[in-house]
Amino acid sequence: MNAHRDFTVSFEFFPPKSDEMERQLWDTVEKLSAWDPDFVTMTYGAGGSTKEPTLSAVTRMAGEMRLPTAAHLTCVDASRDEVRSVVEDFRAAGVRRIVALRGDPTSGIGTDYAPHPQGFSRTADLVRSLVEYGDFDISVSSYPEKHPESADIDADIETLKSKADAGAHRALTQFFFDNDVFERYLEKVRAAGINIPIVPGIMPIQNLSQLKRFARRCGSSVPSFLDARLEHLDDKPEERAEVAADIAAEQIEDLIRRGINDFHIYTMNRVPLVDAVMQRLGRSQAKTARICAA
Repeated sequence: MNAHRDFTVSFEFFPPKSDEMERQLWDTVEKLSAWDPDFVTMTYGAGGSTKEPTLSAVTRMAGEMRLPTAAHLTCVDASRDEVRSVVEDFRAAGVRRIVALRGDPTSGIGTDYAPHPQGFSRTADLVRSLVEYGDFDISVSSYPEKHPESADIDADIETLKSKADAGAHRALTQFFFDNDVFERYLEKVRAAGINIPIVPGIMPIQNLSQLKRFARRCGSSVPSFLDARLEHLDDKPEERAEVAADIAAEQIEDLIRRGINDFHIYTMNRVPLVDAVMQRLGRSQAKTARICAA
């Protein structure tokens, strides 16, 4: 595999829900920081269900570990004043990057979204308010295969345009596995007059069966070639991990050949597979990882 060093990468983590998951998170953040990510992101649960763990995590990542940290922020079940309070908490923690999202309904994916009566009805309104707050680098989401709630891809791209026009700096995509789908999507995005960077979301496959279930919920397709390469390896975990790393690295290699140089990797708070992908791409680690104190 060819070595590619001239690309940027960001990593996404999720906040811990137990002491064991917290230890795993910080082990992951410490080790993956050695790849010198452009920035890292921390997710934020629907309805603020992980507000405190998210705030605690981004405070540590931005402060103690000195990582360029983006905190996810949703519109779900929060008034504008409550959102402003969360933003001020992030600002006080040294966070200057926000991933602005509408968020999933608290009643679950596939149910109708009902905005808070005193809240933001759509992501573009949240982005506009963040611009007014000032001093934030703002990322938003985008969907190469369209959001499950969008009527069609054109309506979905119009939603993205509203977020870009409101002041978003970049879009991080939902994961996908067919680069032709992404390229066609990017052509339509540019034709719509959207000029912000569209950063591909890459999902190294930890478990194919779980991935299929998750993909069905969020509207992503899982091409048959993944079955052909992975399905017969269920009882061979080491070989399966090697092939999974090959698949993710090959996808990034192909996107680089198509002129893409920025990538957002969904780590699932796991180190070995992400490490293997980066090694295959010829990326050099920083001299030392960020030291994470106990």
